[in-house]
Amino acid sequence: MIPSHLLLLHLLLSASLASSMATQTSKNPESVHDFTIKDAKENDVDLSIFKGKVLLIVNVASKCGMTNSNYAEMNQLYEKYKDQGLEILAFPCNQFGEEEPGTNDQITDFVCTRFKSEFPIFDKIDVNGENASPLYKFLKLGKWGIFGDDIQWNFAKFLVNKDGQVVDRYYPTTSPLSLERDIKQLLEIS
Repeated sequence: MIPSHLLLLHLLLSASLASSMATQTSKNPESVHDFTIKDAKENDVDLSIFKGKVLLIVNVASKCGMTNSNYAEMNQLYEKYKDQGLEILAFPCNQFGEEEPGTNDQITDFVCTRFKSEFPIFDKIDVNGENASPLYKFLKLGKWGIFGDDIQWNFAKFLVNKDGQVVDRYYPTTSPLSLERDIKQLLEIS
């Protein structure tokens, strides 16, 4: 016969374990808003603050041949649509040709000084491989046809709707300004 205090302890532990497992299961991300990411200053940013906004998420690099055109065009889009609900989230990545070798401070200084960018710059991350950011693992879950899973190069772009769902993925060579029609559609403006 099991003493009543041990039986009670067993029941409490079982209930606690079941509750913990339920919490872990419910934490499977269902949208971009379910993630907390480090910004360039190492502060946690809960992406749920972007609920109701259209997001353009881009892996960026400072020393890439596409740097100037992408930053210039992202700035144009941001300036034109930020007040209507567009946010651009830039994630520095050094996985492609080591074209983002700097520290977070150097990257932020470069982007803000050279390009006068006002959109958020996040912590440098990996977008591919076993050390890929959980956010990027989530972004790549879609059925992307010829893209496959991996990000091919700097400036791959993901367009995310107001509910935090990825609606499109664009090749690194796709001009940010060519996304304007898709952005306007998600912002529900003509």
